[in-house]
Amino acid sequence: MIIGIVPAAGRGSRFAEADPAAPPKMLAPVDGVPMVCRTVESLVDGGVDHCVVVVTSQDAAGVEQALRGLPVTLVVNPDPARGMFSSVQCGVMVTDASDLCVLLPGDMPFVQSSTIAAVIAAGQGGGHTVTPSLEGHRGHPVVCSSVLRAWIIAAAADSRLDHLMDQDTVRVVDVTDSGVRRDMDRPASSATIFDDILSTGVKWDAER
Repeated sequence: MIIGIVPAAGRGSRFAEADPAAPPKMLAPVDGVPMVCRTVESLVDGGVDHCVVVVTSQDAAGVEQALRGLPVTLVVNPDPARGMFSSVQCGVMVTDASDLCVLLPGDMPFVQSSTIAAVIAAGQGGGHTVTPSLEGHRGHPVVCSSVLRAWIIAAAADSRLDHLMDQDTVRVVDVTDSGVRRDMDRPASSATIFDDILSTGVKWDAER
């Protein structure tokens, strides 16, 4: 199976600081749809069979409600303070060795489904880790080779995904999709967000 791994257990501290009245980050609306729901829908539309969404215990009920009807399994990260990699690890650990894992953080709802389909196609059968590349810079989602999957499971919970990827053979797929390097770390209207994607440089922080 093709399994989407969606880390969604971050503190969202910058999001909360920008607007204390805003809903939890993963439930913030993007075009009227909860952020995490848009991310999962992109994965499913791009060819993922099932998603593993890694959440905090306090956000689990709200995220479960937002994702109702979608092919998802929720996994609780018992200690999300360890960092984003620990959530990646929690998600990957519940997959089978025969699964193709596609990593996409929950706060990256702008990745186009066509991009997801392209990286999945590049990762199937080749045994390579695959990422999209925008103007020479790698982004998300990451399709894991079987080697990278095993390294993720065996690594310490405070490891970094990019460091493990540097030890693997990584194939890049050139794209024009700005969403591969754009996360949503502050509340904003949908129009403002999409204008920002189209008109400014974007920054990807793999371990935010």
